[in-house]
Amino acid sequence: MKRLRERLIGDRKFYKMVLFVAVPIMIQNGITNFVSLLDNIMVGRIGTEQMSGVAIVNQMILVFNLCIFGCVSAAGIFGAQFYGKGDHEGVRHAFRFKLIGSGILLLVWILLLYFFRDPFIHMFLHEGSGAGDLEATYRYGCDYLILILIGLIPSAVTQVYAGTLRESGETLLPMKAGIAAVFTNLILDYVLIFGMGGIPAMGVKGAAIATDIARFAECGIVVIWTHAHKQRNPFVVGAYQSLYIPAKLTKEIILKGLPLLTNETLWSLGMAILTQCYSTRGLAVVAGLNISTTVSNLFNVVYIALGSAISIVVGQLLGAGKLEEAVDTDRKMIAFSVLCCFGIGAVMFVIAPYFPRIYNTSDEVRQIAARLIMISSALMPLYGFLHAAYFTLRSGGKTFVTFLFDSVYMWLIDIPLAFCLTRFTGMPIIWIYLCCQGVDLFKGVIGIVLVQKKVWVQNITFQNADNP
Repeated sequence: MKRLRERLIGDRKFYKMVLFVAVPIMIQNGITNFVSLLDNIMVGRIGTEQMSGVAIVNQMILVFNLCIFGCVSAAGIFGAQFYGKGDHEGVRHAFRFKLIGSGILLLVWILLLYFFRDPFIHMFLHEGSGAGDLEATYRYGCDYLILILIGLIPSAVTQVYAGTLRESGETLLPMKAGIAAVFTNLILDYVLIFGMGGIPAMGVKGAAIATDIARFAECGIVVIWTHAHKQRNPFVVGAYQSLYIPAKLTKEIILKGLPLLTNETLWSLGMAILTQCYSTRGLAVVAGLNISTTVSNLFNVVYIALGSAISIVVGQLLGAGKLEEAVDTDRKMIAFSVLCCFGIGAVMFVIAPYFPRIYNTSDEVRQIAARLIMISSALMPLYGFLHAAYFTLRSGGKTFVTFLFDSVYMWLIDIPLAFCLTRFTGMPIIWIYLCCQGVDLFKGVIGIVLVQKKVWVQNITFQNADNP
């Protein structure tokens, strides 16, 4: 037991270091998710159809956002290296690649979502319970989608600028802009959804307009500040004078960033497909899953922040050549994350029966939501470990392994299981959800093996010292 404690538990200095890295991330993500929670509750106070329509559209917006994130991250790998070398021209080339790549993706997604909104939304609309009107849900979803498309433009631009700023060492400005945006969204949501001071109640249209305005505000803060401080951000000097990017660099970004972009895209698509599978059991399931996901996202900030801390702390140790210390630190951080998830899961389990009562919906939806929250709370330690294992592998540059571990597992195991159980059995949705979430126990075993085998323990900065 003494040796086990030494291997898994750190001293006060260790936890102070971990929390110093993780707590700011928790605060930023926590504020964002808390405001999203309030936003969701406000829409949910209108009715089941409105809440479900918005939830369906947000599944597709999630895929868009992660596609842009994958494109920005792919070029960001090179942008960070160029910045470390003091090569501002290289950072400028990476910035241009993000602009062009994100612009192409933005155009494709706007056209897809606008012209194919009917089949996209109808994929999630199925009879199966007495909760909600499918046609009304479709109308609310269309109303929300058409307006929210406007906000995709500033959202993509913000990711391009904010990503480059972070790679250049400026982390506070994007955080401040994000916090300003979520509070703007919150205030406008209340005013526009319910009406106030002569402004009529606009329901889901008001929610979409509020989100669009908040995104433009965030984009404006980031872009204006960046161009107003050109000495601190030399990559923007002459950035729009030309769209030139060296062919060799373009090829390198595409080849090395492809696994990352593919993983983000497939993972987000996979989450949408899983939701679509569950939705075949009726609109009540869509509404219940939306409530469950919203509250889960609020609690998930703990293990998400600790996973990000692992990638930072362990990555730094690997880059410094302190391989044994990296292994020891990683093991203790994983143990800490799992332990925290036991506590967070217990709190989540206790509130599960009460939280759905906030929503103006049917008892059937509330019961489904409460049970889904209970399942998520019970599996919280597993989620914490899987997230920590993912970032452990990623800290060592194993992007292809993380692609297999994350997206490939989902598409080969999770999605076929959900498809078969929802289409070919009469199993209740609660048991289907438990099976589909519980099957990740096998993924946990794979994660343990990969972490224990130390396939991730390598100094990639040394290996790529001569690379751009």
